[in-house]
Amino acid sequence: MDSPRFMRVIVMFDLPVVANEDRKAANRFRHDLISEGFVMMQCSVYYRIVNGLDMAAKYEKRLEGYLPEKGQVRSLVLTEKQFAHMKVLVGDVSPQESDVTGNSLTSL
Repeated sequence: MDSPRFMRVIVMFDLPVVANEDRKAANRFRHDLISEGFVMMQCSVYYRIVNGLDMAAKYEKRLEGYLPEKGQVRSLVLTEKQFAHMKVLVGDVSPQESDVTGNSLTSL
């Protein structure tokens, strides 16, 4: 049996929040991300751990239904090994990130 290939779908966004309707759309998008199991890594950067590329594609497709009309939204899929090589240049690792590490995923 193949071992699971855990990956992270990272969603980064920059949405306008000056107008009332834009602020509501940005807040709705953030809540939609959270309802889909995404966790905030830092302001406007969320991630979700998935098992393989098929599941990553599934969540990217689901997010297309939540996209606001204005702003920029990007997604990036990384393996756990690639994600582990990320360096925090200023500040500390967020509590959400320290809760789940690549090593703890194998015990799920």
